[in-house]
Amino acid sequence: MTADPPSRAGRREWAGLAVLMLPTVLLAVDMSVLHLALPKLSADLQPSSAQLLWITDIYGFLVAGFLIPMGVLGDRIGRRRLLLIGTVAFGLVSLLAAYAPTAGALIAARALLGVAGATLMPSTMSLIRNMFHDPAQRTVAISVWMTGFMGGMAIGPLVGGILLEHFWWGSVFMLNVPIMAVLIVAGPLLLPEYRDPAPGRIDLLSAVLCLAAVIAMIYGLKEIAAYGFGPEAVLAFLAGVVLAVVFVRRQRVLANPLLDMNLFRIRKFSASIVTLMLVVLIAPGVGFLIAQYMQLVLGLTPLQAGLWTLPPVMTVVVGFLGAPRLARRYRPGILAAVGLLLAAPGMALLALSGGPGSLAIMVAGQMLFYLGCSPLVVLGIDMVVGAAPPERAGAAAALSETVQEFGGAAGLAIFGSIATAIYRAQVSLPQGIPGAAAEAARDTLGGAVAAAAQLPDQLAAGLLRTARDAFTNGLHVAAFTATVIVLAASALSAVLLRHVPPTSAGEQTEPAADQPEKEEMTSLASNS
Repeated sequence: MTADPPSRAGRREWAGLAVLMLPTVLLAVDMSVLHLALPKLSADLQPSSAQLLWITDIYGFLVAGFLIPMGVLGDRIGRRRLLLIGTVAFGLVSLLAAYAPTAGALIAARALLGVAGATLMPSTMSLIRNMFHDPAQRTVAISVWMTGFMGGMAIGPLVGGILLEHFWWGSVFMLNVPIMAVLIVAGPLLLPEYRDPAPGRIDLLSAVLCLAAVIAMIYGLKEIAAYGFGPEAVLAFLAGVVLAVVFVRRQRVLANPLLDMNLFRIRKFSASIVTLMLVVLIAPGVGFLIAQYMQLVLGLTPLQAGLWTLPPVMTVVVGFLGAPRLARRYRPGILAAVGLLLAAPGMALLALSGGPGSLAIMVAGQMLFYLGCSPLVVLGIDMVVGAAPPERAGAAAALSETVQEFGGAAGLAIFGSIATAIYRAQVSLPQGIPGAAAEAARDTLGGAVAAAAQLPDQLAAGLLRTARDAFTNGLHVAAFTATVIVLAASALSAVLLRHVPPTSAGEQTEPAADQPEKEEMTSLASNS
């Protein structure tokens, strides 16, 4: 007996998607404008170096830590309700951040923004799962939603620059308020409500374990990326790993787990999580090195370097919008594998930087990489959210976001450590550099550039030459490492996702080879 085809979304659902893009654009803009505001903020509030670090980092820590608890909470109390509660909170706390009188008050406001922000992404993704039941339409919806995020990343620096040109540093937080107001008005009209019909109670100990594990691991990875393998960073990461193991073991014995580990028995769910993790490792870590190369090696201003990031952003938008059309004809595993085979030489191009035309080669490599990765990102998130039973879409969406947060932090640590190790091993300082300047120059390229500014021209030129060569070699090794990871992700996509059909075939027509997976989904739904 053939199952009825899934219902197709109409005008109300597509209008609702436009509403769901608002928090996505907002979060992207919020991520990209704070760094522009730091100079004015520092002059006004005069934070210490530790306070300045917490102003920038605490938001991301708490977003990552609260994603899974908030995703599960949305499944329990209603995803639209949680989205609207988080929206109100985000808008109000944005006002507190904009008018924070001290650095401590701003840190507290940023922490609350992180908690509120953690409600937005999983609620948005899980609502898409409930609004778009047709697989092909859902893939298009996710691609449009992700395009909004990239658009926010692109316009954030432009809008933020205009505001900071005419207003005080807090104006970048005021951007959130009108967008939140529109969402509060339009959300109840266009977005459906959905909750787990038999949710059970939330295990608070599991929520605490999840929060502590994610924050500890990401904190450790960020510290490793910034300062190397110090004892504090390593202990924080290991403590997070231990807490994560305890969390997983607890979920396996609870009648109502915070995160159902049986989701990982669904092949396309677990395979998508693994391949997404591998690809997400690369962009933040290598992107951080590229930004330094553009400014400290090629001598571009921050604005010039920012403008050169626009072509790759536009390329990934093209990839996001084109992926659903291709997914109707080709299996996601094949499409993702072929795309990553295109992305690998793009990453390898970065190893050619350092000679004539290196800026053009670097930008072309980034464009190729982002274009090739975009099918996996769109289809991977679609499969993670779509593979879970509808009543657990919030938890699945939150897990996808957590994996991306964790992958980004791990990528910064891995590629930052690789580049730093190569730099410190290869930098050879000219004779005559004072002790303090020599120590700073041996540590980082930024330290070498700062030291060179205090030296005579000939000595400064020699220092900059050796430091830039050492950094470039570190970038080359990182790029080759990233190329290997992309090729591994391509192979895994081809093997692990080979049975998933094109979206035009629909989820109800999967081949017999995937019948056990369908039975697992039915069992998960019945057990919930």
